[in-house]
Amino acid sequence: MTRKSRSPVSSSVEQFATRAPADPGMSPVEAPAHPAHIGGADPSAIQQSPEFVLLRRRLRLFVFPMSAAFFCWYMAFAVLSAYDRGFMKHKVAGEVNMGTLFGLLQFVTTIVIALTYRRFAGKKLDPQVDAIKELAGVGKE
Repeated sequence: MTRKSRSPVSSSVEQFATRAPADPGMSPVEAPAHPAHIGGADPSAIQQSPEFVLLRRRLRLFVFPMSAAFFCWYMAFAVLSAYDRGFMKHKVAGEVNMGTLFGLLQFVTTIVIALTYRRFAGKKLDPQVDAIKELAGVGKE
């Protein structure tokens, strides 16, 4: 008797499909309001799938370092503003001083982070989300 090897994707599909969406004895008030239950997918099975774990890992690997870097940059601006006024008063060009420049760079940094996240999500996260939705059978029309 030969045994077929299963891919992680096929086992995830079976896992999503074999779980019941809700307890049949539940009243409509007690039934979970999660939209995935409409399609018959089990949110806890999705959450424990390797695909979802990978999605969360990718998100954390972007969000935490980027947040830490921006926080350090912001705190440098705040500390310099509070304790090194001589440096912040230093004229760069005309009436523009280092404080003004650092303040404006906070906005630039925020925009750059947002655009970077948009690009990262489009390349790394959105395809993973689409794969999870397909496995769960959610979003089919």
